[in-house]
Amino acid sequence: MKEKNSIYRRAMALAVPMMIQNGITNMVGLVDSVMVGSLGTEAMTAVSIIGQLIFVFNLGIFGGISGPGIYAAQFYGQGNTEGFRSAVRMKRFICLFFLVVGVLAFIFGDEFLIGLYLKGESETIDAALTMQTAKEYLKIMIFGMLPFVITQIYASSLRESGDSIKPMTAGIISVIVDIVFNYLLIFGKFGFPELGVKGAAIATVLARIVEMFVVVIWANARKKKHEFLQGLYRTFLVPKELSFKMLKKGFPIFLNEFLWAGGLAVLTQTYSARGLEIVAGLNISNALCNLLNVVFVALGNAVGILIGQTLGAGEYDKAKKDSFGLMKFTGGICLILTTALISVSHIFPMVYDTTDEVRSLGSSFIIITAAFFPVQGYLNAMYFTLRSGGKTFITFLFDSVFSWVFTVPLAFVLCRLTQLPILVVYTIVNAADIIKVVIGYIMIRKGIWISSIVDNA
Repeated sequence: MKEKNSIYRRAMALAVPMMIQNGITNMVGLVDSVMVGSLGTEAMTAVSIIGQLIFVFNLGIFGGISGPGIYAAQFYGQGNTEGFRSAVRMKRFICLFFLVVGVLAFIFGDEFLIGLYLKGESETIDAALTMQTAKEYLKIMIFGMLPFVITQIYASSLRESGDSIKPMTAGIISVIVDIVFNYLLIFGKFGFPELGVKGAAIATVLARIVEMFVVVIWANARKKKHEFLQGLYRTFLVPKELSFKMLKKGFPIFLNEFLWAGGLAVLTQTYSARGLEIVAGLNISNALCNLLNVVFVALGNAVGILIGQTLGAGEYDKAKKDSFGLMKFTGGICLILTTALISVSHIFPMVYDTTDEVRSLGSSFIIITAAFFPVQGYLNAMYFTLRSGGKTFITFLFDSVFSWVFTVPLAFVLCRLTQLPILVVYTIVNAADIIKVVIGYIMIRKGIWISSIVDNA
């Protein structure tokens, strides 16, 4: 029992700072959503659409650095500092490539990408105004992509070495900057210009820049503690054999994260065919639900790091035992989150300056999403457990392939070829993830994920 309590405490010690950082970051998203929501439904819908597109890029970056991250966690458990440095250097190359691709896609494909969400009919929402507002917002948000990428390289590496406090602190500071400048620039307070949606974008970019400077400067000021930073820039080269190994392990993760995020974006686009009000309702739901889903996301990351370190140390039986305990632990915590969300589901949408129909949809989407929180928590822990052993192709099949082969077509058929109410469709699509729970449990029980990938690295 003491050993079980120990792994839970270690998981929470890693996860809580991530929860705080990501929770506060998502609180900014919530505050942004509420502030922009006061400007009207078109502004709220425009910001929601760009949020979906930026989310795909962010998840692509997370996926890109996850391959080297698996090696970093195991190198740390092995005590191999130079190997850890190589993993960090690899993150830089990967992120630079995807940054260039992402910026070009948003600059030259903005109207096409935004237009995908404006196919539905609406008597109350002006599609042309929504398009114009979204394009203005995206043009500014592009400038926040570089500082975001740099922050993720440093923050992920610090977490993989067991330090999640610095990224958390940087996140808190950036959130304060974002909230303050949102208020000043959206509404034109204390002599600042009233910029509306543009002001929200500028505030977010400023917050990204501040977060980057805090985490980079603070980490480098304590190089004695973070040994991997010593000599990190002495060379940009990564051993050829190791770089290929990391790319081989990492590509399925990148593809998985990118396609998974893309799948979510396509799902929203599919739902929007039933009307632009659906996008606005989902924005209300996501603003609140994203505030609490950081709990199971952070716990999933903690599971991956802890199990990866245990595998790197060669303690395979312990890794398998801990994985099941942590999955149940995560699912149990998510039951509490379900209750919390449902209790405020009818109150939260009232803060938005929008129609009663949009508020009602937002409330219903919150309740349905909350009901499946335990399933999502368990799935997250499963996913990171499978990934910790380097079985990235399995996680690719388990996650994004399932989404594109089953979930997305299911939503498309139900939205386009049936007359089922959108709330029934949304419930059925969410319930499909139960199938993944069953498949994931079988794979983890068989232990096919258990291995150390750094023994010969």
